[in-house]
Amino acid sequence: MTESKIIAVDFDGTIADDAYPKVGRAKMFAFETLRKLQEDGHRLILWTYRHGQTLDDAVEFCRENGIEFYAINNSFSGENYDPAKASRKLNADIFIDDRNLGGFPGWGEVYRIITEGIEFDLDIHGREEEKKKKGWFGF
Repeated sequence: MTESKIIAVDFDGTIADDAYPKVGRAKMFAFETLRKLQEDGHRLILWTYRHGQTLDDAVEFCRENGIEFYAINNSFSGENYDPAKASRKLNADIFIDDRNLGGFPGWGEVYRIITEGIEFDLDIHGREEEKKKKGWFGF
């Protein structure tokens, strides 16, 4: 088993289809994967642009689907965020969002990446050398 992580999860386009300000349909395997991550000992933070009633709707949708979050739009439950004193960046080990570099891989792949400890590896040097060989315009 992997080490327990704090995982920040976006809502619209990640847990549910993007239908903001409404709540979209659950993404395939979203709640099954989130429950399994919690069973594995990971702490989940709901990390979303939503606030007020739209946030309440998202939290209730997740609750109805068996997910209670460690924190909501905060680094930990009970955090008192004061924008005059601190950055809004959350303290999490992993961020899951549909706007990741390369897009959202799907919940099966997300679980595999987390549990197998797979790291993103972009072979920049190999690609740069290949560009140089081909010339400025790629030929």
